[in-house]
Amino acid sequence: MGIRIIRKEGDEILKKKSKTVKEITPSILELLDDMQATLRSLDAVGIAAPQVGVLKRICIVEAEDELYELINPQIISHSGTQTSNEACLSVPGRSGNVERPLEITVTALNRDGEEYTIEADDFLTTVLCHELDHLDGVLFIEKATNIQEITNEELNARKQERRNRSRERGNRSRAYSRERGRLR
Repeated sequence: MGIRIIRKEGDEILKKKSKTVKEITPSILELLDDMQATLRSLDAVGIAAPQVGVLKRICIVEAEDELYELINPQIISHSGTQTSNEACLSVPGRSGNVERPLEITVTALNRDGEEYTIEADDFLTTVLCHELDHLDGVLFIEKATNIQEITNEELNARKQERRNRSRERGNRSRAYSRERGRLR
């Protein structure tokens, strides 16, 4: 597994629409492994293939104590609205408020080519929508209001707060999944 370089705002690849993955090849599996290593090395919650210079419909989200590898993800339903303050690896030093759905259902393929479904709400919805926007060539700052500069100290404090909230939400999500007969 290798750490890949994050493409930054201004790089044309971030403005392009990603291509559908037609076959899960060894190079796709290597990309997934590298993206996961890159995500974790940066202590982030999501990364999309265009952010590492690859125009494929692939993203990885690690939130609420779960790792999701999404190949050809699609939002198949959504409801409600929420506004969250977002930041991005490709737009360092800035954050902004973005309105997104409150709940979504996403289908995707896993690394074995099996289709699966994610029913998400709150924070997980925000992260998934943010990453899927990358696959369509959209950066959060194109949708954001109240864009502000953010320091590394503020970003690190947010990450710690997010980890604490994720643990709490993850515990609730797993309990909900067990009640409904769905294990994530």
